Amino acid sequence: MNRYLLFALLINFSLVTAQTPCSGGMAGSYPCDGLTLQSYLSLSQLGASSGNDSWGWTDPLDQKEYAIVGLNNSTFFIDITDPVNPRRLGRLMTQTSNSAWRDVKVYNNHAFIVSEASGHGMQIFDLTTLRGLSTNPNRIFSNTAHYNGFGDAHNIIINEDTGIAYVLGANIYSGGPHFIDITTPASPVSLGGYSARGYTHDAQVVIYDGPDQDYQGREIFIGANEDEVVLLDVTNKASVTVISTITYPNFSYTHQGWFTEDKRFFILGDETDEQGYGFNTKTIVLNLDDLDNPNIAFNYYGPTAAIDHNGYVRGNRFYQASYGAGLRVIKLGDLDQGVSAMTEVDYFDTWPSSNSATFNGAWNVYPYFPSGNLIISNYNTGFFVVKDPNFDETDPTVVCQNITATLNKATGTVTINANDVDNGSTDNMG
Repeated sequence: MNRYLLFALLINFSLVTAQTPCSGGMAGSYPCDGLTLQSYLSLSQLGASSGNDSWGWTDPLDQKEYAIVGLNNSTFFIDITDPVNPRRLGRLMTQTSNSAWRDVKVYNNHAFIVSEASGHGMQIFDLTTLRGLSTNPNRIFSNTAHYNGFGDAHNIIINEDTGIAYVLGANIYSGGPHFIDITTPASPVSLGGYSARGYTHDAQVVIYDGPDQDYQGREIFIGANEDEVVLLDVTNKASVTVISTITYPNFSYTHQGWFTEDKRFFILGDETDEQGYGFNTKTIVLNLDDLDNPNIAFNYYGPTAAIDHNGYVRGNRFYQASYGAGLRVIKLGDLDQGVSAMTEVDYFDTWPSSNSATFNGAWNVYPYFPSGNLIISNYNTGFFVVKDPNFDETDPTVVCQNITATLNKATGTVTINANDVDNGSTDNMG
């Protein structure tokens, strides 16, 4: 039997039901540095054969925390308010057929779910339905609403400031972004789409408040379009404009990225360049001080050969789901100083059998729970909750991104006002 399959089968029949600290480089059977294993649920306990995306919801009513876990056959909802004893509340079955690809985001207490399953469209689920429910892993939920303005899609991004969903990689608009007004979640309204730059695999959309004064207050879309990064002004959905595009050497598949909190840099992953070129996990850092003229600041290489998948910024940490190497937590210093400003400070390896450049292991990480709990969805084995035991969001020694920057295009200079401090704390966020 293939040793990877054997490992997956063995781990699928186990359940971690007690907190397991990282000690001597291990948390139980998982290699780690600094991150405690809070709990684990296997794919068999989630009633699926593979995992994919994940996201989270914090109930504004009582601050309870819920994990939303994409599976090949459904989307599972888990109460992780007690992270050592996660409570399985039930699942929303796929709209049509099973698929290895499912993606979910949250807006206004609703989950919005797409899949590459043919005819799936967008499922909408009212997360307040989860309030007060007892544990029941066999519970089957129904859609709150369903949007059928497209069939299959790879991804969905939501700008929570505007209530606009951007469906990506769908079977319309050449795979470019499809705009949907979800300000009334159960009654989504199509706002058209944009096809001129072709297929978008993933993106981030923000109301821009970065250093480039030309775009202050504009709705900016930055997309990973397989072979390039595309910056669009999508403020007017009927008249989208290209701001700029950027390519980079040794590209293989431009996959996903995220702004730093000051929006001066964009941290980008190429999904298959490790396979194609043989280098260690490569992360590309783009300088976006001038949105019209983006440039490559530097490349960061991780300690393993694993493929990087999805990564997100919270404060001065970049949380990277890195397939075979698991979750990698990278501290971000002054990125103007180059590669020395990125330092791996924590990791948790959810696929201990190999760190090679294969599509086994951590698919996604969600780092935005107020508690500091991190959820990891693993393609082969299931669902993990981990945490830095030193995490304290109120700790005054934690680095907080409080930077303002102004670009003067006439002189080409950037004025930066920074109030951050860093005393070397190893706290898990900033």
